[in-house]
Amino acid sequence: MQFAAITGLDDIKQTLISAVQRNHVAHAQLFFSKEGSGNLALALAYATYLNCENPSETDSCGVCPSCSRMNKLMHPDLHFVFPTAATKDYKRDEAMSALFLKEWRSFLQKSPYANLQDWGLALGLEENKQCLIPVHEGREIIKTLSMRAFGEKYKIMIIWLAELMNVNAANAILKILEEPPEKTIFLLVSNSLDKMLPTILSRTQIIVIRQFHDEEIRDYLQTQHNLSADKAAQIAVLADGSLGEAIRLSQEVQDDSQAFFEDWMRYCYQMDFTKMLQGVDKFSDMSKEAQKGVLHYALTVIREAMVLKMGSPLLVRLDEKTLQFVQKFSQTVIRENNVEKFLQYFNEAIGHIERNASAKILFLDLSLKIAYVLRTK
Repeated sequence: MQFAAITGLDDIKQTLISAVQRNHVAHAQLFFSKEGSGNLALALAYATYLNCENPSETDSCGVCPSCSRMNKLMHPDLHFVFPTAATKDYKRDEAMSALFLKEWRSFLQKSPYANLQDWGLALGLEENKQCLIPVHEGREIIKTLSMRAFGEKYKIMIIWLAELMNVNAANAILKILEEPPEKTIFLLVSNSLDKMLPTILSRTQIIVIRQFHDEEIRDYLQTQHNLSADKAAQIAVLADGSLGEAIRLSQEVQDDSQAFFEDWMRYCYQMDFTKMLQGVDKFSDMSKEAQKGVLHYALTVIREAMVLKMGSPLLVRLDEKTLQFVQKFSQTVIRENNVEKFLQYFNEAIGHIERNASAKILFLDLSLKIAYVLRTK
């Protein structure tokens, strides 16, 4: 993967490139950001740049033998460790990253912005099955990195979601993490520093990666997924900095959340039970992601309406069409005594959907609650 394939984040890209050019490459680096961010993509692009045979001032060449192998994720000096779980073919004490490399490469090539749930689906796991990096993975890391490198540059170990490393596995790699073999680079990728051992954190150079700006997500969706400007802008706000979430929404959310939400609030306010029941049927016919998209959009409208209500229009992140609706919504509906209820109900509904609650029962109950809040002075 090349840096050019990653939208935005130019400041972080330049920092990484400058470190290579000045020969100040730390042997253990931790790429930290929230889920759906560019930390894994940047680690891959950085690894490609480190081993590129003809790097430029701004990126890897993309065509040399090393880059070609890296782009296929099959470079002999590129190694991966990632969370696994017991499957129909392997028991828990047998499951290791090396056994799932085919699935892993396919997963990464589809999107390096995906999350642990997406990875579980790629492995065919049950929804509640927990993935982790087991203790025997730590021993395998030591064994792998003790071998001689194939090329003349770096041997690179990328550990994805390092916070899911078993405590014994983490302890097992402390020595090699602090004193790795020559020309060996650790690139740890994490979404939660709080869950990582302090002894691991103290041995790494932490690189904090910001989330994507709305305009970066919007541009990516327009160029890579051929979305219209309006749809891309709407999803960018819903994604709230997560490119992974934006990609999921662009692929799975077929319903127009904005139009659905406006109609929904209108018939809730009017206590139009016929339209309310029609809305229940429409909501239940959506995919789970589309249902969550409507509710996330609702949370976005409430948040932006509150910002407007407080007299801070410069902080509002909406396109002109949506802004017109939110302005009216904030003036006629949003009050100090009902905002907390809106937020509570929408967040609870998202949680229930994720737990596979009945969409019809959930949406009817939510509609009645919202109608009561809207009609209460």
